[in-house]
Amino acid sequence: MKGFAIAPEFELADLNGDTVRLSQFVGQKNVVLVFLRGFM
Repeated sequence: MKGFAIAPEFELADLNGDTVRLSQFVGQKNVVLVFLRGFM
């Protein structure tokens, strides 16, 4: 699809400080990544 790409594997801390990996959602949910400029 135009404008879509497969995201590489990565991990981030959630609001509780627990590690969440993108691969945890494969085949379970749709994941939308949004990058905001000047968020903080």
